[in-house]
Amino acid sequence: MILKLLLTIIGMCLYSSILKAQQTNTDTLRSKHDTLSLSNTDTSWTITSTTTGVASYYAKRFNGRRTSSGEIFNHQKLTCAHKTLPFGTVLVLTNLRNNKKVTVKVNDRLPQKSKRTVDLTLKAAKELDFITKGLTKVKIEIVK
Repeated sequence: MILKLLLTIIGMCLYSSILKAQQTNTDTLRSKHDTLSLSNTDTSWTITSTTTGVASYYAKRFNGRRTSSGEIFNHQKLTCAHKTLPFGTVLVLTNLRNNKKVTVKVNDRLPQKSKRTVDLTLKAAKELDFITKGLTKVKIEIVK
């Protein structure tokens, strides 16, 4: 009985530590994102990799829900979901149909079986001007 109680207390302490660590990581990501200039005219970044893919945008029902990174999803921010890139990675996306650009931060995950490459907020999709089409081909530049 005492051993079971002791194990329960240890488990609760470990769980509490994990939650605190996750919150700290989320706060760090938020503070880094808040200090980033997500301006499309910022030329101080270096492009480290370029690829192409298909972009879509989130359904409105996801607004206010928690993302995989722990942030609250907001359609009015410039963020996106990606299958594998680390949270906090900054991307410059170019709509290949009209050459419009937007700079976004990865803060969520796409399902591994998804045919899309990135899933954008409504604000980012509007900046790329593909709301009526729903999907568009994009050039994806990972910046440092």
